[in-house]
Amino acid sequence: MASTRNGRPAPSFNNGMAPSLRAGSLVVEAIGLSKSYGGRLALDSVTLRIRAGEIAGLLGPNGAGKTTTLSILATLLRPDSGELRIAGVDPRCDAASIRHKLGFVPQSIALFPSLSPLQNLELFARVHGLAKRQARAAAIRMLEMVGLAERARDPVAILSGGMNRRLNLACAMVHSPELLLLDEPTTGVDPQSRERIFATVRKAAAAGAAVIYSTHYMEEAERLCDRLLLIDHGRLVADGTVSELIALGGTQARMEIAFQTEPPTGWLKGMRGISELPTQSAVSKTILPLANLNQAGEVLERARTLGAHVLEFSVHRPNLSDAFITLTGHALRDPEPQ
Repeated sequence: MASTRNGRPAPSFNNGMAPSLRAGSLVVEAIGLSKSYGGRLALDSVTLRIRAGEIAGLLGPNGAGKTTTLSILATLLRPDSGELRIAGVDPRCDAASIRHKLGFVPQSIALFPSLSPLQNLELFARVHGLAKRQARAAAIRMLEMVGLAERARDPVAILSGGMNRRLNLACAMVHSPELLLLDEPTTGVDPQSRERIFATVRKAAAAGAAVIYSTHYMEEAERLCDRLLLIDHGRLVADGTVSELIALGGTQARMEIAFQTEPPTGWLKGMRGISELPTQSAVSKTILPLANLNQAGEVLERARTLGAHVLEFSVHRPNLSDAFITLTGHALRDPEPQ
C-alpha cells in the first residue's frame, strides 16, 4: 500500500471509488445515543446499525434530530450518553482516524468560493491524506462523476446552486470514505442536479460505502434508500425497508380532504368505519381511512350537505406519509404547533 505525505497509509481504492469493504460488514454501530442542548432533549436513546453497501435513509421533519445524529456520527459532537463505533473504532479513543474513514456533506455548502472545483477537490483530498498525484487523479474522477468536468477551472463563486451541491458531495467522496453522511444534500437543487446526486450516491454504495442519507422528502427516501430510519422528536420511531414501513400505515385506502370551511364537530357520525386521523397542519386538512372506495363519494356528499367547502381531495393507497402519521400523529412536513 502506498504511503502518504504525512506517514498515514493511503486508502485502498476499489475501481476508483470506495475502499474495499466486505459486503454487509457493520460500519456504524450506535447504541442509546442521547444529546441535549440546555434543557432540550435533541436525541433520545437512538440505536442504529448501518452496513457496507447500504443506503439508509434518515427520515424526519425539521428539528427531529437528524442533523444532531449525523454530527455525532461525524465526530463533530459528543453524545451525552450512549456507545458508538465507526468501522470498529470508538471516537472517544481515536476520532482522528475515523474522520479519514468518512465523508460528511452538511446542509450548508462547505466550499472555498474563490477556488475552482478542481482546486477544492484537490484540497479536500490532501487534507484526508492523499499524496499530490493521488489527489489530482481522485479530483478529476469526481469531477467526471458529478458532471462538472467542463467547469473544473471556473471559480466556485460563479457556479449555480445545484452545481455547488454536486461539488459539495464530490468533496466528501474524493478520499473514498467507508462511511458517507449526507444531510439533506438536495436542498434547493434543480432536477438535473438531483438526479446526478442520486446516481453518485448509488455508485458510492455499489462500491461498498455505507451511506446515511438524511431527508424530509418522502419521494427521495422511497426512490433511493434500501432501509429507512424514521426519527421524530429525537426518537427513532421505526426502522425497516420501505415496504415494511408502509405496512405500518395499515392496509386501508386513505382519503385526504382540504377544506376552506371546516365541517362541524362530529360530522362523520353514523358513517361506519370512518374516523379522522390526528394531524397538525397549517391548513384545515382531514385524513380518513376508508373501508372501500365508494365511501369517498359518501364523505364528499356529507361535507356538502353540512356546508363545508372542499378545496381539494385525493384518495391513495397507504404510503410512507401514512406510516409516519400512524407512528407520530402528525405529517412529516407539518410545522410544530405554536
